[in-house]
Amino acid sequence: MALEEYKGVYVFAQQVDNEISGIAFELIGKGKELAATLETEVTAVLVGSDVKGLADQLAEYGADKVIVIDDPELKEYRTEPYTHALASVIEKYKPDIFLIGATAIGRDLAPRVCARVHTGLTADCTQLDIGDFPLVAIPGREQKHNQLLMTRPAFGGNTIATIACPDFRPQMATVRPGVMQKAERKVGAKAVVEEFNPGFTPNKNYVEILDVVKAVTDTVDIMDAKILVSGGRGVGSAENFKLLEDLADAIGGTVSCSRAVVDAGWKPKDLQVGQTGKTVRPHVYFAIGISGAIQHLAGMEESDIIIAINKDETAPIFDVADYGVVGDLNKILPLLTQQIKEAMAAK
Repeated sequence: MALEEYKGVYVFAQQVDNEISGIAFELIGKGKELAATLETEVTAVLVGSDVKGLADQLAEYGADKVIVIDDPELKEYRTEPYTHALASVIEKYKPDIFLIGATAIGRDLAPRVCARVHTGLTADCTQLDIGDFPLVAIPGREQKHNQLLMTRPAFGGNTIATIACPDFRPQMATVRPGVMQKAERKVGAKAVVEEFNPGFTPNKNYVEILDVVKAVTDTVDIMDAKILVSGGRGVGSAENFKLLEDLADAIGGTVSCSRAVVDAGWKPKDLQVGQTGKTVRPHVYFAIGISGAIQHLAGMEESDIIIAINKDETAPIFDVADYGVVGDLNKILPLLTQQIKEAMAAK
């Protein structure tokens, strides 16, 4: 493989029902940082049917170029045509780096694409950098420069691994939504738009979609919340979450939870924060009755302000908290909620 032929940072711009997913903008933001170090450009790959009109949004968030693959076969996500689309882009344009969101679609798509183009994949990355590999020079072994260093939790979150793919291209990674920052939107920005269609011939691997049934839910996406009131096993019961809901209502926040709460059946998985849940970046994060296991911290430690309430003064959550209260949440939360309501009423 002639590695020098591979140039540029490419991002899969996931869209569903002709609406670009937020992870696409997050990946473009991170892609711009990586591209600046490599002195190259960021290209967004937009796949779907009748989606060309979405290219300007990608440009406004920082894409230098947008490759549009538009075909009726791509209207709904199906594994085979989407895999063919991205593999064809890689074969033609030869990107150095290719990033895909670790969404339900991305987790299905990315491993199939990397297998088809014969390269590696690092899944669920929480950090991406450009650097040397091996990280520390080893006598008698070549140290390669300008490599994509992909960092992810391993062994159930008990350790952090940094992985590279020095001998194959593109260097591919999936990135969890909410981990990377969107670039500031520049309204009116334009990108070079190129249409590309490798041709789609249905075969035995093309599934037929008979019907699409969309679930209706009134659950707020915790990844969009500015204030999260999150509870753990220490809350004690599903009924006790009423205390957290009262606090959330008073302060204009949203209730979320830890994995232990979901496992106990107290709250749905949509509200779970952590390595196996969602990654969040609220302005304020209340960690109530949450011990602070590394798996949970991986999903919320980038919050602007973390407020911990726990009766165990040695709980690891206090190591990352900006403010901590040691005590019984059953006594603290009603008082805090009442104080907030009085302060709001006084305004």
